[in-house]
Amino acid sequence: MSIMEYNGGSVVAMKGKNCVAIASDLRLGNQAMTVATNFEKVFPVTDSLYCGLAGLATDVITLRERFRYRVNMYTIKEERQIEPATFAQLVSSTLYERRFGPYFVEPVIAGISKKTGEPFIAAADLIGCLNFAKDFVVCGTASDKLFGVAEGLWEPDMAAEDLFETISQTLMNAVDRDAFSGWGAIVHVITPEKVISRTLKARMD
Repeated sequence: MSIMEYNGGSVVAMKGKNCVAIASDLRLGNQAMTVATNFEKVFPVTDSLYCGLAGLATDVITLRERFRYRVNMYTIKEERQIEPATFAQLVSSTLYERRFGPYFVEPVIAGISKKTGEPFIAAADLIGCLNFAKDFVVCGTASDKLFGVAEGLWEPDMAAEDLFETISQTLMNAVDRDAFSGWGAIVHVITPEKVISRTLKARMD
């Protein structure tokens, strides 16, 4: 088994029209054994920027705190909120620093630019190579299934409610086919005005 699959979990982010959505499952496992069903893998960076981390749970928690520290330092120094594209570069450099003994985590970033109002999504591998996408990005143990379902359901310029429905259906259908993900999900839809967070109930087997 790959160390990336040891604790399980999957994250997906999608672009809509003036909005983005990011969602993750809630399972924390020890290989095939489920340990917890409330392990969120998506956390807020600013009020319009979220980061999802899938991979080894200890590294997820470590990186979450490290990103929070670095973003706070940036905010104090620059006296402004960090932009999504800037945060993506911060994530990339943080991971690349440890490339010879990497964090076993694949980040997904989703947010709205405060300057331009443009939706932004990106993903990185475990040494910080960024992938900027126009439609959606995925990571985690259900990546292959997420790609397949998302390619079938995603459409350009979706409104916030349509985007929520699409990302929810994508995640729920993909994790149903993956033994290491599932047990509920949480979805954050980010618009220029607000963030809507919803918890989804799913199969518990």
